[in-house]
Amino acid sequence: MSKIKKFVKWSLIVGAGFIVILGGFGWWFVSQLSSSAPSSEIKNAMPGSLPYLTDNPAAKRGRILAVVTSTASFESTGKKTGYELTELSQAYYVFVANGFEVDVASPLGGEPPMVRDDEDMEVYDYAFLNDTLAQRKIKDTLPMDSVRMDEYVAIYFVGGKGTMFDFPENKYIQEAIRISNEQGKIIGAVCHGPAAFVNVKLADGTPYLKGRTVSSFTNREELFLIKNARVVFPFLLQDKLIENGASFSEGAMYLENVITDGNLITGQNPWSTWAVAEAMIIQLGFEPKKRQKSAAENAIKVLKAFEYAGYDHARKVIRELNIGENQQISKNLIALHALIAVMQWKLLKGFEIIRLLMLV
Repeated sequence: MSKIKKFVKWSLIVGAGFIVILGGFGWWFVSQLSSSAPSSEIKNAMPGSLPYLTDNPAAKRGRILAVVTSTASFESTGKKTGYELTELSQAYYVFVANGFEVDVASPLGGEPPMVRDDEDMEVYDYAFLNDTLAQRKIKDTLPMDSVRMDEYVAIYFVGGKGTMFDFPENKYIQEAIRISNEQGKIIGAVCHGPAAFVNVKLADGTPYLKGRTVSSFTNREELFLIKNARVVFPFLLQDKLIENGASFSEGAMYLENVITDGNLITGQNPWSTWAVAEAMIIQLGFEPKKRQKSAAENAIKVLKAFEYAGYDHARKVIRELNIGENQQISKNLIALHALIAVMQWKLLKGFEIIRLLMLV
């Protein structure tokens, strides 16, 4: 009996210890997912305080049109939607820093609905909200029926789930794409922005996307976040782009993936925004202005290294970034990808990403 009591006693001690350790780990992991509140310096950032925008200003090089959705809610559920702030603000400042003036248009004109995720926002996103000129443009967007594409060297379609409802059937968007293509202008889009290309036909009736390679928010990404996406959206964007004749490039879930096909540049998701905008600058014939990468971009760099080359290579990237001055890495984003892996029952992958998180 005494042996049984000792066994029970030590089992309880070990079990209690395991629970304490597991609880401690859970608390630590949740703390990595919960991003700390941005400092007042970041929240109050102004364009004039950002060296990327103020140092060595580029010569004036023309105008770029950014197009956002006018749709404020899902038709079937009433859930709020709109354009994604980060997908506009980040591209906007790439264009401005490289010498381009940016106008903003929408299907209906006026003030479009905005979606913002504070956990994804960094200094440029707050600067955009504090930018008097940028806010004047976004509060009173040009209606697409008034746009003259001969005034612009490029057009950029901002993502946001609202685009799925008002971009595909808008004849003025279709005309802008057709004219831009005929004149060899640069056409860019990110995440759900490629919904603009659905139903676009060239002068001879050929689908604009026929034979082109593109990317966008993928079926896997959509269905992971919205299980009934096939019901609440009029279509899944990846399927519809393929239906329109495109060859679809699907990268890893929620990691940067940018495709350049001639004058057409598309990005898979919000984390592709910086790269899409800079690829547009390159296609316009200029070398993008140098800038310090954001914490989210550095996290994506680590995660891509892990996804395509394994743990050891990702650890090497972290070491190289840690050597660099002021090279921050978003812990929140790396922790999020660990959680995604676990939710997909890829437990070993999730564990290895957590190991990487401990090095950041």
